[in-house]
Amino acid sequence: MSSLSDVIQSDTVTAAKQRRESELSTLRLLRAGLKNRQIDLGHTLTDEEVLSVIRTQVRQLQDALAASQQASRAEAVEKAKDELMVLQRYLPTPLSDEALTALARSILSEHGFISRTDLGKAIGLVVKAADGKADGSRVKAAVEVLLS
Repeated sequence: MSSLSDVIQSDTVTAAKQRRESELSTLRLLRAGLKNRQIDLGHTLTDEEVLSVIRTQVRQLQDALAASQQASRAEAVEKAKDELMVLQRYLPTPLSDEALTALARSILSEHGFISRTDLGKAIGLVVKAADGKADGSRVKAAVEVLLS
């Protein structure tokens, strides 16, 4: 099985051959981010480290998208949406709200968390259990509802 880095490299070559410029640009930025992270860590990136870089870039694009929408910059909004679509192909399928609530409920009962004073510990455990399939803000919202 190919590593995620290999898949991204292959997709970059394919995008270049097919002259899909916006996708190619996004993949080149991603590969640059991966290379920088690899240099920082001093070793070949694991799939989990690659996913971490992708998530960071997705968050940055979401922030840029929000700023562009506030500034009514339609062209920048479309570009950010296109880039997000490219990057999200490499992320695992997110948990549904129902699955996230069920996961949070099971962790809360397993560890005996019943009050809001346990909120931080509970969020940390649920984020870890979600294994990157749920955004921290979604986890926080689900845990807060269950602990209230």
